[in-house]
Amino acid sequence: MTDPPQEPPRDPSPDAATEPRDDALNPAQRETLDRLTAPRDTWPEYDQGLRRRLREHLEGDLSEVAVALSTDRPMRVSKHALAGVHGCEARWLADDDDPSFEASPATVRGSVAHKAIELGINRREPAAPAELVDIALDRLTESDAWMADWLRTCDEDDRAEVRAAAIAKVQSFEDVWPPLKPAWRPVTELPVRADLLGGRIVLAGRVDLGLGRPDGGRAGRVVVDFKTGGFAVHHRDDGRFYALVEALRIGVPPRAVATSYLDSGAIHVDPVDEDVLHAAAARVVDGVTRIVALRERQLEPERRPSAVCRWCRLLDTCDVGRAHLADA
Repeated sequence: MTDPPQEPPRDPSPDAATEPRDDALNPAQRETLDRLTAPRDTWPEYDQGLRRRLREHLEGDLSEVAVALSTDRPMRVSKHALAGVHGCEARWLADDDDPSFEASPATVRGSVAHKAIELGINRREPAAPAELVDIALDRLTESDAWMADWLRTCDEDDRAEVRAAAIAKVQSFEDVWPPLKPAWRPVTELPVRADLLGGRIVLAGRVDLGLGRPDGGRAGRVVVDFKTGGFAVHHRDDGRFYALVEALRIGVPPRAVATSYLDSGAIHVDPVDEDVLHAAAARVVDGVTRIVALRERQLEPERRPSAVCRWCRLLDTCDVGRAHLADA
């Protein structure tokens, strides 16, 4: 977590460096803005060899693992896969063996809220949270998203529960985030991807929000992940994963990665440097190696209990998980 920059704060984009502050912000919105901005002369600068060094790190350490993979069916690595395999390996393997997922109001509402926030950021005319959520529900119902079938067939009470929870999340976003100015170059659902070892391994994801842009070799972008629940240790690793993929993609990583917790209004901001990127690369190597070994049954999955045990499909037969929940 970094300290707020000294006055005068600067907007995330170099194009907005001289734009005046908005005096209509509440304290939480001001804190969010201050935590995310920094004068241009403090932005880190990277040389042309950064992409090569990171790629050599990853491909050198993953070359043996990739022998079992092919370009026809590449291994897709996401922040969720890495968080899962670095958490409880038994739970991750069970979900990997049977990826079927049962939707419910609790699992759907976060996605609806994210979609509504995305619409609100990109609309030319502002809309109330309830209107944004209704539009998001309609769009997702008619889409090919994983929750579309559930939205089309759920009863009215379940839909109302999702709607109410999503409206609350959107309102929470508006309470703690300042209106995003076009000069900050806000981009939602920004796709990031890096192909390794001839396309046999693909690092990929979508950034909830990107602000600013690189300026030559200077890192001027900030990437933000929105969370609708509480803090988890892997959230910081999620942001660093995005920073790594961005560095592999364009050669310049974000200046910082942030996690915005909408319920509490907290925002955690971590600076990015080359050491952080190599640490993220090492975590990817370890995660991919474990995924391949677990899938090939070369490794006995380790059981690591946590709060998510209560939702695990293995709970009925997992003594470790049940004991953890009983102690909790």
